[in-house]
Amino acid sequence: MIRAAVVTALLATAALAAAPAASAEVVWLCEPGMADNPCEIAQDTTVREHGKPDRVETPVTGPRGVDCFYVYPTVSNQPTPNASKSRDPELESIAKYQAARFSTQCRVFAPIYRQTTLASIAAGMTGGSTGADRELAFSDVLEAWREYLAEENGGRGVVLVGHSQGTFMLRELVKREIEQHKEQRRLIVSGLLLGGDVEVAKGRLVGGDFARTVLCTEPAQVGCIVAFSTFAEDPPEDARFGTTANEGMEVACTDPRLLAGWTDPLRVLTPSEPFAPGLIQAGIVITSGGVPPTAPTTWVVAPDRYEGTCDVINGAHVLRYHPLGESRAPNYYPQETWGTHLIDVNLALDPLVSLVAQQAERWTDPRIRLARRCSFDDARVRLSLRGRDSEFVRRVAFKAGRRTLARDARAPFTRTVDPTGGKLRAVASLKYGEPERLVLKRGPARCG
Repeated sequence: MIRAAVVTALLATAALAAAPAASAEVVWLCEPGMADNPCEIAQDTTVREHGKPDRVETPVTGPRGVDCFYVYPTVSNQPTPNASKSRDPELESIAKYQAARFSTQCRVFAPIYRQTTLASIAAGMTGGSTGADRELAFSDVLEAWREYLAEENGGRGVVLVGHSQGTFMLRELVKREIEQHKEQRRLIVSGLLLGGDVEVAKGRLVGGDFARTVLCTEPAQVGCIVAFSTFAEDPPEDARFGTTANEGMEVACTDPRLLAGWTDPLRVLTPSEPFAPGLIQAGIVITSGGVPPTAPTTWVVAPDRYEGTCDVINGAHVLRYHPLGESRAPNYYPQETWGTHLIDVNLALDPLVSLVAQQAERWTDPRIRLARRCSFDDARVRLSLRGRDSEFVRRVAFKAGRRTLARDARAPFTRTVDPTGGKLRAVASLKYGEPERLVLKRGPARCG
């Protein structure tokens, strides 16, 4: 009954639709140094768990050596098919819910864009014309991305963060802009493209949406995509998320806990402050099975805990999770086909933030060293690149003093050379990370 009333309200607002005025000026929802920045809030957190007393945790803020470019999901309560660039309360709420926790690990930039509204989605759900212009919405995201690169980036790595419509926007941004420019490609630390049906070729890690950017498959991997949609019940055969009609394609699902090395159960982490009034607030109440928890701290963890991972169920590739012990399963919203779409991000916020911290560390301070070993039978030296992040290397020049001893453009970057005077160096060009050109040094070789 409540879900039907919500859809009816959506249809009523859709009937009032009128196109917003056009504007190409970039307006930021979140930007470093902004007053009352919804992406920069306190991080003190009340943690609740069944059978245990409440405790307060405050996560450690990292060095923030990378940036996050966040594009929010469909939240606008405006009655038009496309929203204006008004800084509405629901935009600030969603930034706090989804992006603010990442600010412990990155500087967050979030543009306001003329997204397709909740009213237009309601019209589409009943088979009518939405009247919405997705290209208009994308043009705002593209303009903001280009402004960010020109004025704020300075060569820093970037984590793309999006959910739902935000993911659709970032899918287009990667495909139509980032993958077309080498200098942009190498900036991408990772893409957290959640609740938006990222497609790949069946049985592969690339293809589909992206020609070059692969899915993340290894812990703390960089330059790759994280993607999933959550379901607390088995998705129906007509599931809205996790399925595709495109032949030869499948929807990606990457388990964020495996990528982050996160062993604790999943838990829902949200701000204590209630979401701004409107349809998303109503949906959160339905998903939570009542008024969501609050606490004296800025954040609160609900007492329920969950286990689950990516699975294919009824043809849908989703992150299927189950309650542990006396925990309750969240409710679907607005329909069974959507699963627990509203909490895709908050259910996995802990491992996602941990993953970004690990990726940022590798990006800004890659562990690569120059190793040497003497070959005593001919007094030559075997030089090689070692370390966890040697995979970042694209090519290397081995040098002694100013003289180049050998070049290598293929892993495992190992050459045996005749040593000459001067310190040994490896000048490596990186395909990921900062700096792009890494100089590694060792003392003179003393072999033979």
